[in-house]
Amino acid sequence: MRFDLPADKTLVHETRIQIRWGDMDAMGHVNNTVYFRYLEMARVEWLDSLGGAPSPAGQGPVIVNAFCNFHRQLTYPGEVLAKHYVSNPGRSSFDTWITLERLDEPGVIYASGGATTVWQDAALQKSMPLPDWLREKIP
Repeated sequence: MRFDLPADKTLVHETRIQIRWGDMDAMGHVNNTVYFRYLEMARVEWLDSLGGAPSPAGQGPVIVNAFCNFHRQLTYPGEVLAKHYVSNPGRSSFDTWITLERLDEPGVIYASGGATTVWQDAALQKSMPLPDWLREKIP
C-alpha cells in the first residue's frame, strides 16, 4: 500500500523501536493500540531531544487529534524504524507525521499516522504561541 506524506513536511527524527512479545494480541499481530504508542514514542523522543518534553507544571505539547492507518500487520520478533516528520506550523500548533517500517524490510510502510500538536500553558489549560526554539525546527 502506498502512503503519501504532505509535500511540505520535513523529516526531523528517526528512532528504532523493538517489537515486544507483549505488544501482540490474540490475533497474532501487534495490537492496534500499540501503534499509537509507537507514534507517541517517536514524537516524545523528538521533543525530548529539543529540550521540549511535556511538563505538567509548565508549558508543552498536547495532542488534539491523532490518527493511524494500518497498511500491513507488524509481528514479533522485529524492530520498527519510525520516521518522524513535521509540517504546518501555526500560531500555537503544528502537525506531525510518522511512518513505521520494519528494519528488515526498508521502505515498506507498515503503518502511517500523525497528530496535531498544540503548545499549551498546562496550568491555564490554554494554547500559547509556539516557542521560537521550536518554531525554528518546523519550517
